[in-house]
Amino acid sequence: MSKPSNFFLYIGKPVKDEYGRQIGKIASFAVSPNGRVSGVFVEHGDGEFLRYPTEQFNVDGEDVTLSPSIKIRVKSLCDEIPLIWRKDQALSELVDKKKVPPEMFNELHKNFEGALNQLKADAQTTLDNVDKQIAKSNQQIRELNSALIHLEIEREIGRIDESAYQTAMEMIKEGFKQTNNEKNDLESMRNQLSNLLLGDTQTPVVKETQATSPALPEPPVVVHVKSATKTGS
Repeated sequence: MSKPSNFFLYIGKPVKDEYGRQIGKIASFAVSPNGRVSGVFVEHGDGEFLRYPTEQFNVDGEDVTLSPSIKIRVKSLCDEIPLIWRKDQALSELVDKKKVPPEMFNELHKNFEGALNQLKADAQTTLDNVDKQIAKSNQQIRELNSALIHLEIEREIGRIDESAYQTAMEMIKEGFKQTNNEKNDLESMRNQLSNLLLGDTQTPVVKETQATSPALPEPPVVVHVKSATKTGS
């Protein structure tokens, strides 16, 4: 995927999140006096218009994807915190080598330390938000399990025909896939932020696992899911 080079070509195009959910359609733009597009207005299915920063958008051919703002913030924190830490360490080494006057060291060290503390506070706030999103994903999984079981019951007693059953089943399977993928992403973010707050000076490398749709045997069925504006954008 890439960043759009000309947002105006995408007016009226549908926008999805990274997990395949329909967000809405591109309706308009916020444009600065110098002509730079700083925001994109998306009309949601319920008629609500929301503005998103341009950096959240990616395109692949005709497909427009909106990345979650929390994911972009986590990436930024994982880049900035180790960088400032390394600069502070380099400063200390330069003082030891007598390449920086002590009075300059104190001033610069306080600046780095203050910036680092602020970023760590931001990381904790972001971590709390990630945990809330994971809780929402877990609740969505419970709701999908409930929907699936009730569907199977109604099919078993003959109140739902096969065509309607298959249509509903495809929607539920897709919901499981989307929610599990989002939850895996969120757990990866939580691991990265937790490592940063524990003082890890390198951006953690977290192995991402591919979520699989739950097995859907013939009724009765119980799906066990392994624990690990609208979707949080």
